[in-house]
Order: sequence, then C-alpha cells, then structure tokens
Amino acid sequence: MEQHHFFLKANWSGGRNGSGFIDAGQLKTKVSIPPEMDGPGIGTNPDEMLLGAAATCYLITLAAMLERSSIPVNELTMESEGIVEVERGVITCKTIIHRPAITLAAGATDKEVQKAALLAEKAEKSCMISRAIKGNVEMKLESDIRISPK
Repeated sequence: MEQHHFFLKANWSGGRNGSGFIDAGQLKTKVSIPPEMDGPGIGTNPDEMLLGAAATCYLITLAAMLERSSIPVNELTMESEGIVEVERGVITCKTIIHRPAITLAAGATDKEVQKAALLAEKAEKSCMISRAIKGNVEMKLESDIRISPK
C-alpha cells in the first residue's frame, strides 16, 4: 500500500476576528473568518478552501478520465458553488454544486458526448475529496456538454 503525507503549518493571532497564516507547500496564504460570517475577511477561509479542494479534485479526476477514454476535449472549465448553513449558531457545509462545461472537438460523435456525460458523473463519485466528505456534504452536478462549432 502506497501512502502520501501532506503537511500544513499554521499560526493565528487574536480571537475570533483575528487572522492567521497557513503554509502547506505550494499553498501559502492568510486566513480568517469571511465577512459573510461577520469576520474580517483577510485572505481565504475554510469554506473557500473546502470548495477549492472539492472543485480541483473533481476537475483533475474528470480531466484524467476524459483523457483515458480518448474523448476529444477542446475546453474544460468549471464553476462550483458551496452552500453553508448557519442554524442556531452551528455552521454546516450543506451542499457543493459542480458545474463543469465540457466542449468537445468539432466532429465529436453522439457516443462521445454520452461518454463525456457519463464520465462527468463518474468523476464525482471517484474524486478523493468527494469520497472523503460523502455523507456529510451533499454533492450535486450540473454538467454542460457541447460540441465545438466547426
């Protein structure tokens, strides 16, 4: 069994509305509570980082699956939305919605379009982050698959 270890160093100054800094290799940034939650909004925050982890993991997984299946992709873009609920002071990440847009090369077949749609669904179930938060966060997918004009 192969294992990979990732490390993060963090510091924080102040109370609830203080700020901190994280260093996790290539990720180095200031952190605080977001302004939407009455925080100072310095740097990023856990909500954005969770959404970023889920989105990038999904996107990388989808790109790899499309490549392995020889699907002729011209462009792969995505927007993701995270929905956080606060109820009686308890903050819960409820839903993450991925909206991938897959543009296939001109001349792509109907079979390739169908395969791309299937892989968009499969990538969500296969992504490491999606599997890690499964049962705690509802994952939704709204795919847009089209063929590039000639």
